[in-house]
Amino acid sequence: MTIVGGFGVHRQQITFDHVDTGTGEVCRGQIRPATRGMLRGWLAQRCPAGGAVDAAIAVEGCTGWRFVAEELTATGVEVHLAEPADTANARGRKKRAKTDRSDARLLRDLLLEHRLPESWIPPAQVLEVRTVGRLYCALMDQRRSWQQRIHAQLFHQGCPPVRALLTEAGRASLATAQLSPAGRQSVDVALPAIDALTELITPIRAQLVTFARRQPGCRALQAHYGIGWLCAAVIWAELGDCRRFHNSDQVVRYSGLDVTVYSSDGKRSPGHLARQGPPELRWAVFEAATSAARRSSPDYAYYCYCAAATTPCVTSATPPGFGVDWPEAAA
Repeated sequence: MTIVGGFGVHRQQITFDHVDTGTGEVCRGQIRPATRGMLRGWLAQRCPAGGAVDAAIAVEGCTGWRFVAEELTATGVEVHLAEPADTANARGRKKRAKTDRSDARLLRDLLLEHRLPESWIPPAQVLEVRTVGRLYCALMDQRRSWQQRIHAQLFHQGCPPVRALLTEAGRASLATAQLSPAGRQSVDVALPAIDALTELITPIRAQLVTFARRQPGCRALQAHYGIGWLCAAVIWAELGDCRRFHNSDQVVRYSGLDVTVYSSDGKRSPGHLARQGPPELRWAVFEAATSAARRSSPDYAYYCYCAAATTPCVTSATPPGFGVDWPEAAA
């Protein structure tokens, strides 16, 4: 490549640092404000219209990378998406203050030295479905939060718990709860908020289910026990192209479901889930995994085998037909 550089993307500006490998000339600066139109104009001044562009740019995979990558690709620039955590580790021990200029220079140097830890750049369709899926999960979290407020108010005032707040029976029980005036006001405010969120959630859920029914990858996922159309769409969008994973361990690490271990240079507690991945993916996988606890599940024997380690009352023996290497076979 003739031009090799790095872009530091921030809400106020885009900091660039690129070098001409032929002449050794280095160019640094900022693009303000950090908008698609401003970036497009900046690229039009430096890239010939309709001509070949011999350039490679590294962009850190943080919020805002999408429009930058799309504009660079449209111009003919080779885009490399840097993994944020591994890129920060490649910096080494800090000897000076971290700045936007140092970020861009680090990306340029790593790309120039072929040491850039790269992330996969999803196509536009995957990004769109991923955005809709994350919107659905965000709305569900907000509705769940309002429901928890009602449950907390009932317990705080000594009322019996009311189940199924979204049903007519639950609303009828809630109407007869003996609450103080302020407690009743809190419930009366929460119920319209729940109903409004439900009206927003319903069409989004239908949109995801409709897409999953048409997408071959989602149909393949839905064939697995416990994965419905909604979870299939979320898993498909969050995982993306699975061919970039060499084994199942990499998928587990990507989703943040791996168990942390003690290391002398870190402060993380061992024995807990890393949770360093898409939370929507973990939610969908968890929803699918809970189906293994059903007796009709084909994995029910494996579930009992794993649960026996922490729940002696479930079962205490290895399921029939499985040896000591059964967990490896299941993986």
